[in-house]
Amino acid sequence: MSAALHLAKPDDLARLLPLVAAFHSEVELQSTDEERKNALMPLLEGSPHGAIYLIGPSKGPIGYIVVTFGWSIEFGGLDGFIDEIYIRPGVRGRGVGAEVITSLAGMLKSVGMKALHLEVEPANDSAMRLYTRCHFKARDGYLLMSRVL
Repeated sequence: MSAALHLAKPDDLARLLPLVAAFHSEVELQSTDEERKNALMPLLEGSPHGAIYLIGPSKGPIGYIVVTFGWSIEFGGLDGFIDEIYIRPGVRGRGVGAEVITSLAGMLKSVGMKALHLEVEPANDSAMRLYTRCHFKARDGYLLMSRVL
């Protein structure tokens, strides 16, 4: 199974939207097609705030990963956040997720990124195993908090 990454562009929206809808449904994230489209389009159009990569063949992707960019004094510069990663259920468990994250991390490091973050539901054992294999560690004494604006 190919875990090749392809930078998604506006022409990929029709292939990307069903994948995002499937992920949001799986994790019970309430969003409409219009809300998803509005969130994806700036990144597909080249926003400096992040990037979306299709996983697998560009014409028939098996998933996607979204990384957003920030800046950290603590980590010494550019940092990123894996906002979403989704791989079709039928191809999970074959090492694709680990290959994608490892490849992306290497790519981001080569352009100067200092740290990569993500959030995960602690009860999601398979995701916890994947992220641990990919060298992510919980930060003692830290808890991700959010404020919707």
